[in-house]
Amino acid sequence: MKLDRDNILVQGRSLTFAYEGAPVVKDVDITLRRGEIVTLVGPNGAGKSSLAKLLVGILKAKSGELRHARNCVIGYVPQHLRLDSTLPITVDRFVALGNSARDRGRPALERLGVAGLARRQMQSLSGGQLQRVLLARALSRKPDLLVLDEPGQGLDLDGQGELSWILAAERDAGKAVLLISHDLSLVLSCTDRVLCIDTALCCAGPPEAIVRDPAYLRSLGPQAGQALALYRQHRGGGVVPLERQTGSV
Repeated sequence: MKLDRDNILVQGRSLTFAYEGAPVVKDVDITLRRGEIVTLVGPNGAGKSSLAKLLVGILKAKSGELRHARNCVIGYVPQHLRLDSTLPITVDRFVALGNSARDRGRPALERLGVAGLARRQMQSLSGGQLQRVLLARALSRKPDLLVLDEPGQGLDLDGQGELSWILAAERDAGKAVLLISHDLSLVLSCTDRVLCIDTALCCAGPPEAIVRDPAYLRSLGPQAGQALALYRQHRGGGVVPLERQTGSV
């Protein structure tokens, strides 16, 4: 179904997903718009990756409604990628898989600083190199929406800084970004809106408000306190009104 109003690319209503009878995502409403970076945070096992897979279409919701804008192209970077060691594949061939325009891969690899790895076997890459290649593949699709599950893992500080710049550039170009990250510095540096999830949505708002919200503090425990201290250090401790979870976010 076409979604035009307010630049909406993806909209989910009452999304629910269960694994072996146990609820993983429960009655979640979520809206993703152009020109916005949204980050999912929450404890391990809270359903963040499952929610992302529902939005991408990898998983099918048990109940609820999911709509995408017409011709919405999604670039997806999973948290884990399992490669068959018996099936050799070079970086350039991997980036080109499923891509309607094979010549898009090289510019994306260059943008991520890994064009020199084009002829390398995927199985030979380090963690940081793999993350850059996965992101290059997602970007090569010219996506309207980027969905990135822990894209900062394996990256050094310079790589994380470059990632923040790339995400901001995609947002400024009118794209939407959905980010899952435990990296507090990444969340606070480039996110427009944070959604705290623990099977269901707990609260939502800009990072400067979320880090003070009781539901966020209960959900993430000691890590939440670290985020508050980090935010005070970088922004001086000012807070803004919190957008409470009262329906669509």
